[in-house]
Amino acid sequence: MRKELKDQLIDQLCEEIKSYPLIYIADMGGLDSVQTSKLRRAAFRKEVKLEVVKNTLLIKAMEKTGMDYSELFPVIKGETAIMLSNTNNAPAKLIKEFRANEKGAKKPILKGAYVEECFYIGEENLEALVNIKSKNELIADVVALLQSPVKNVISQLQSGANTITGVLKTLEEKAE
Repeated sequence: MRKELKDQLIDQLCEEIKSYPLIYIADMGGLDSVQTSKLRRAAFRKEVKLEVVKNTLLIKAMEKTGMDYSELFPVIKGETAIMLSNTNNAPAKLIKEFRANEKGAKKPILKGAYVEECFYIGEENLEALVNIKSKNELIADVVALLQSPVKNVISQLQSGANTITGVLKTLEEKAE
């Protein structure tokens, strides 16, 4: 590959990495073409950008972004794929669901991730990454917590109104 082409690929990869707040590095080597195609379709549906990259180009692109991704460099070896997403746990859920749906599939394997300004190195962190709540999930939790007291007050006011109506109805019937 010519140096100009490599520089172009590094620049393109650098821009892609910069445009997403998190990055997952996985090993999907050993998947056959059918499984790879299924994984790519699942990634597309979950809005996860999945790319197989050369290790040296990935490292150079990461260095060029201006962020310090050096903690991920030791895991960038062998066959490497990157998963880029705007949702914290989407790539982790994708990996877990894919392995569950493809009976006997042991890949893709999580090598490392950069999520919420933290580094997660190794497959043992997959479950922790799956359980990280996305921004939308956190907003939904906060809204639910804020709505709970309001719903209780409205419910009590409505039940109080029913009680008062019942008392008034009883008094009216006795008066007749």
